[in-house]
Amino acid sequence: MSRRYPPVSLIGAPTDVGAGHRGALMGPDALRIAGLAEALVARGIDVIDRGNLEGPRNPWQPPVEGYRHLQEVVAWNRAVMDAVGAELKTGRMPIMMGGDHCLGIGSITAVARYCRETGKQLRVLWLDAHADFNTHDVTPSGNIHGMPVACLCGIGPEALTTLGGSKPAILPAHVRQIGIRSVDEGEKRLVKEHGLDVYDMRYIDEVGMKRTMEEALAGMDADTHLHVSFDVDFLDPSIAPGVGTTVPGGPGYREAQLVMEMIADSGRLGSLDIVELNPLLDNRNETARVSVDLVESLFGKSTLMRD
Repeated sequence: MSRRYPPVSLIGAPTDVGAGHRGALMGPDALRIAGLAEALVARGIDVIDRGNLEGPRNPWQPPVEGYRHLQEVVAWNRAVMDAVGAELKTGRMPIMMGGDHCLGIGSITAVARYCRETGKQLRVLWLDAHADFNTHDVTPSGNIHGMPVACLCGIGPEALTTLGGSKPAILPAHVRQIGIRSVDEGEKRLVKEHGLDVYDMRYIDEVGMKRTMEEALAGMDADTHLHVSFDVDFLDPSIAPGVGTTVPGGPGYREAQLVMEMIADSGRLGSLDIVELNPLLDNRNETARVSVDLVESLFGKSTLMRD
């Protein structure tokens, strides 16, 4: 390997409490079965699997004042925040295996606090079909997995916006969203108002994935901590059917590989989420295997040796 990576800790967060479909709680074990740890070890990386976090069950209730399962979402995100923060403090790279994307609130809150404490500049790459910038006022469902970016930017219930003790946890300027192709009507206004940096699929179609990633990764230096929040529905359903909210027209296999390889080339990866994998909707764990393949590229796997 031409680049050395810090030791990695796998953290399972088996819950679908923020989602609209059951099944994402089995995502961590699907990734294990697909050989995530073994693939990273084969790359020469020190890997420890910390097992699965514990939290409340999914009560599967309707929204209350615009939020579904808020109390349970807060509990799971606090557990994720504490676990991710503990790994960062010991110099290990956390990989949070979800679970649905509401868990990004906890993981990124922990990363943002770590960056403040260490003087690092934070950059978040949000790989997703959805902007996840909903609020209880505009959400059509109340599912909190559609709200994590808004919550991180200080827009949402106090229990989530102040999860790490400071509000907001991050600024919209910290985030680059890639692959977006499904944004609710009210959410579009919020995205525009807050100046979120969104590279939607039309933009990618017009300029290409290489230029998109060059722009999304621009301005990073040795003091940058790059967090990648990888929602598996970022991928086109033709290669990743095992998600609860499929949206046609996403990146194909080669485009997704290029995304991961260019992130690896940046040398700034510091933490990772892998979320929304739903084995109940998958075909023989196909989506988990594709996800592991892409994570290998994120950690430096390439066709040829490159400088």
